[in-house]
Amino acid sequence: MSRGRRVYEGKAKILYEGPEPGTLVQHFKDDATAFNKKKQDRIEGKGVLNNRISEYLFQKLGEMGVPTHFVKRLNMREQLIRAVEIIPVEVVVRNVAAGAIVKRLGLDEGTQLPRSIVEFNYKSDELDDPIVSEEHITAFGWANPQEIDEMIALSLRINDFLSGLFLGVGIRLVDFKIEFGRLIENDMMRIVLADEISPDCCRLWDIETQDKMDKDRFREDLGGLIEAYREVARRLGLFIENRPGDGAGPVLVSSK
Repeated sequence: MSRGRRVYEGKAKILYEGPEPGTLVQHFKDDATAFNKKKQDRIEGKGVLNNRISEYLFQKLGEMGVPTHFVKRLNMREQLIRAVEIIPVEVVVRNVAAGAIVKRLGLDEGTQLPRSIVEFNYKSDELDDPIVSEEHITAFGWANPQEIDEMIALSLRINDFLSGLFLGVGIRLVDFKIEFGRLIENDMMRIVLADEISPDCCRLWDIETQDKMDKDRFREDLGGLIEAYREVARRLGLFIENRPGDGAGPVLVSSK
């Protein structure tokens, strides 16, 4: 399937014009970044794994009624998606204390939060994605109250589903970051899940060992990032192990 000109390049993905009006091709890069590109590297194979994991999770969420921009995976690194107007707010759902909330509130990492907490960050690399309130979002016109309510409701549904899915394969969903966009269909506007869901934007810990299986391995110089991402894919059933004597490692399973 052909793709058109490049329309946007971010830290981990490139967007190209799609083959049909209203579509885009989303290309997953191997670039690894942290602290808003203050730390950078290239990790071979990361984009392939994120593409496949995100495809799988978006498909599962779509099956349970969460509207998304995802259409289909095109190849090992690219997806066909619907073009949406991205809302410039990241939604973070936290189940366990880790990352920024530990520093802000003086919590011990790994503390189970009393309930899932939804936070908002303004999408701005230059400002290090500052945390904002619903008042900021409505005052500056980034989203209206109805859209905020929809994003919160969808985020909590996504959290419930993903928490159970990962729990079933021995992984603790600590927190995750997602984005939403506005999609116009039949003269109607609706809020849909956009961007990606992968170990790049989730904190995932092994339930038994508490080993980190996400981008914190890069942020904290723990090493083994690609091995951790492969293990997440394997547990989700996205790898098949070759038979002894095949002379090759695991192979990604194609979606149906």
